[in-house]
Amino acid sequence: MADTLIDDVGGLLREAADDVVVPLFRKLDDADITEKAPGELVTVADRKAEELITAGLRRLRPGSVVVGEEAVAEDPELLRHLHGGGDVWLVDPIDGTANFAAGRRPFALMVALLTDGEPAAAWVFDPMAGTFATARAGHGTRLDGRPVRAAADAPPVGALRGTAMTRFLPPADRAAAETGGERIGELLPGQHCAGREYLDLLTGRQQFVLFWRTLPWDHAPGVLLVREAGGVARRFDGADYHPADEGRGLLVAASEEIWAEAREALVAH
Repeated sequence: MADTLIDDVGGLLREAADDVVVPLFRKLDDADITEKAPGELVTVADRKAEELITAGLRRLRPGSVVVGEEAVAEDPELLRHLHGGGDVWLVDPIDGTANFAAGRRPFALMVALLTDGEPAAAWVFDPMAGTFATARAGHGTRLDGRPVRAAADAPPVGALRGTAMTRFLPPADRAAAETGGERIGELLPGQHCAGREYLDLLTGRQQFVLFWRTLPWDHAPGVLLVREAGGVARRFDGADYHPADEGRGLLVAASEEIWAEAREALVAH
């Protein structure tokens, strides 16, 4: 991997934010917001940002494949590339589109690079907060240019602070999370932006986050950031998360001990 890749892709995301995403924030007309599936919004900003990012990534790595959220909505067969070789980019041009469309924060721009099927690098950028996290496999995570480690100490369950995204959980899992949440020191409702949840885990604002839906562009970038910072990302059954695999839920935590405490409290057994 070229030494400049982190900076090059970071510059590309800043360009997309500066030229497309931020200028359209709170400037969208009704015609600029549509449904690509029931309850799933897409805006003109999502499409334009993905086009810009996709073109830039292909210039950086000629011959690479880009699997973007909006492109997959048009052609689901693109997901087959996650099982292939070579360089494959996962792109979420605006993570938190519902927030963006409603004129709310947070939202983020996210990219992950898979090389021969394995996560190799990640970028998550919250342009309104100015927070940018990057990671390279085996080389750690940087937050706003500085090395960062996830919180290593594991407080008792009653002192934990984290998020449980319960909206899409099956009824039994939702009941378990809601009941177990009473044991957690502070259980947050979620921000409808996976990228921001991962950033908040890195900053120490929270120590874990639980998801049900695990679309690859939503989680491949953040999972690598957390793992390279010393954290843990596993399915509810304990299997390690991989963006090409399907599994039940996802629990991400700042440490092994915190993951075990949160799973015991929140996941149906």
